[in-house]
Amino acid sequence: MRQTITEKILARHAGRNRVSPGENIWVNVDILMTHDVCGPPTIDIFKREFGQAAQVWDKQKVVVMPDHYIFTKNHHANRNVRLLRAFAHEQELPHFYDVGTPRYKGVCHVALAEEGFNRPGSVLIGTDSHTCTSGAFGLFSTGVGNTDAALIMGTGKIWLKVPQTMRFVFDGELPPYLMAKDLILAVIGDIGCDGATYRAMEFDGEAVYNLSMQERMTLTNMAIEAGGKNGVIAPDKTTIRYVRQRTDHPFREVFSDADARWHSEYTYDVSTLEPVVAKPHRPDNRARVSEVAGTQLDRAYVGSCTGGKLQDFEAAAGILKGQEVVIDTYIVPATTEIGAALHSTRVDGETLYDIFREAGCLLGQASCAACLGGPPDTFGRNQGSEVVISTTNRNFPGRMGSKQASVYLASPLTVAASALTGVITDPREVLV
Repeated sequence: MRQTITEKILARHAGRNRVSPGENIWVNVDILMTHDVCGPPTIDIFKREFGQAAQVWDKQKVVVMPDHYIFTKNHHANRNVRLLRAFAHEQELPHFYDVGTPRYKGVCHVALAEEGFNRPGSVLIGTDSHTCTSGAFGLFSTGVGNTDAALIMGTGKIWLKVPQTMRFVFDGELPPYLMAKDLILAVIGDIGCDGATYRAMEFDGEAVYNLSMQERMTLTNMAIEAGGKNGVIAPDKTTIRYVRQRTDHPFREVFSDADARWHSEYTYDVSTLEPVVAKPHRPDNRARVSEVAGTQLDRAYVGSCTGGKLQDFEAAAGILKGQEVVIDTYIVPATTEIGAALHSTRVDGETLYDIFREAGCLLGQASCAACLGGPPDTFGRNQGSEVVISTTNRNFPGRMGSKQASVYLASPLTVAASALTGVITDPREVLV
């Protein structure tokens, strides 16, 4: 057959035995996700094109997760949430995770996994570029614009071009000073922000399959930072165990053929890699931490769909325990489930929450927070010319607020080590 995971999934959802890269096909969608930034315009287009009284194609397949501009007094942001609330009530949507209720989840990309919507072999489309995160579970997931989302909302279908697939193999055992963030920054540094434009990025190798699901999500999350249409990792026992703990929904695993045709292949020996950062103002502006060590910082930030997962906080806490940060350091859990886990997960007998509090960190509520800048009252938002080191996914001018700020992207280990010194610091210097 000579097909990749991505090609097989799209073929099945197009009702075909096989597809070829470059073909345009109609694809049946399993899940459509939207949030407070793109949800309202998607709804407007849906009602304009399908009628004010139109119903979504399948209530069980529409997921609405406000997460971006949540804890703010900004009236525009508040209005967006009200519009989502009214639409969910009108359509009787069962998967609306409203702000200010026990159902509120936080960042959609992590919450989709926690709520069991990431099912191997499926097609998940979202109105957010980082929807590619879900591909860590062996499914096809990508972000689309509001018009495409409105079409899905009304028909359950989307018109897609089948992407070519690039393969990235990470061999060896990951050293304790590296995380998935280092791996994906290495890839983006090699191929550039447009190196995978409209291509699938499939991740493989011993080091990948030794990662937790949370760490795998970091890899696929940043596929879009290289221009990728989607990121994907074949499912294994770790995947199935995670999914089955959260849903009994049926699914069918898909794997690339041994003789699949790749656009290109890249192989890395992880034992030779070093901690890296992405310097301002591009995710592909890579440098080894050792090359930029000593750069003065004003802030440190651990959070977002990329770096706000429980394992990210465990890594940071392992460095911060018993120490005090010397710059403003923000801790923002991606979801309420992770936020609760900060109070119950312990490192050497002490909870993560207490470790961060005693280290002098500032702890925020589960949300996207400063990752997309947001209104001026957004927690952790840059207000001036601060130099920031962050676990987030983008460092474009203004991305975290101020256009005058400079953002370095790094792993939670590197961010935590740097928070202790006030300068960019190699985590190997503080790990014991």
